[in-house]
Amino acid sequence: MQTKAVTAERTMYYGKKDVFVYRTYASPLQVQPIPESSFTGRSNTIMAMDIQAALKGKAFLSSFKDGDNSLVIATDSMKNFILHQAGEFTGSTMDDLLQYTAVKFLETYDHIQGVEMSGTQLPFKESGEDGAAETVYREHACEKPYAAVEAVRREDGTIVLEEHVSGVTSLHLIKVKGSSFAGFIRDEYTTLPETTDRPLFIYLDIFWRYSNKNHMRENYAAAEQIQHIAESVFRELDSPSIQKLIFDIGCRILKRFPQLAEVSFESNNRTWETIREEIPGSKEGKVFTEPRPPYGFQGFTVFREDMEEEI
Repeated sequence: MQTKAVTAERTMYYGKKDVFVYRTYASPLQVQPIPESSFTGRSNTIMAMDIQAALKGKAFLSSFKDGDNSLVIATDSMKNFILHQAGEFTGSTMDDLLQYTAVKFLETYDHIQGVEMSGTQLPFKESGEDGAAETVYREHACEKPYAAVEAVRREDGTIVLEEHVSGVTSLHLIKVKGSSFAGFIRDEYTTLPETTDRPLFIYLDIFWRYSNKNHMRENYAAAEQIQHIAESVFRELDSPSIQKLIFDIGCRILKRFPQLAEVSFESNNRTWETIREEIPGSKEGKVFTEPRPPYGFQGFTVFREDMEEEI
């Protein structure tokens, strides 16, 4: 019996990382408020991003095999191309900028078959007690909006958006009471005690996809609003586990944004280690310290069909 050889899809791409883009006075973003958030938009006086781009295509094979650079776009040129397009861009979101620039790559260089771009937004907040400053900003160092897109050239020459993921990363959320973890398997390997009320500290990344990725511009879900939903659910609900917490957050996000098809989570348990259970003169005070590694982590995707009950 003859068998056909299995040919794996070749990995082949190259690109540029850490292209820092600071665009001032971009078009403002405006969105409708939701119950969990008063966020209604960004001025985009400073639109700061750390962008990565990768080019794909069979035309680049000769550069890898033969050292032929005749079809290679230097990564320094890629950086300059991205920075130039940031000045041509008229939209108001990083997602839109990445899509715009990826398509421009394909329109400009006809030997490219695909472009993958991703970015992390670097939020700058207005300085001052009332946040009213219009020219002085401070960089916010923790949670950051995220986006990734892939644009491809089909065999008929048309350029389409193949993939689009939005997100918010590096949320660090602590709830000092109202969380528990009990009922798990206990055997000869178990030393962890059950808890009915513990402080819960998590690192959280949230990613979401639109039901129709081409309609993102008209139905944009802002990372700030997604973050506020996560904070609200964490605050409102007593959770028996991180798994249940991220499921409930996902259901609430899908309820608020019917344009989304799914929400995915990557979470990391950083719950503090208890040092003192009782503090003199305090009914609830305790002392904690940083947990020792290793850390627990969770990954889960909530689909729209999971929403059998409203949160």
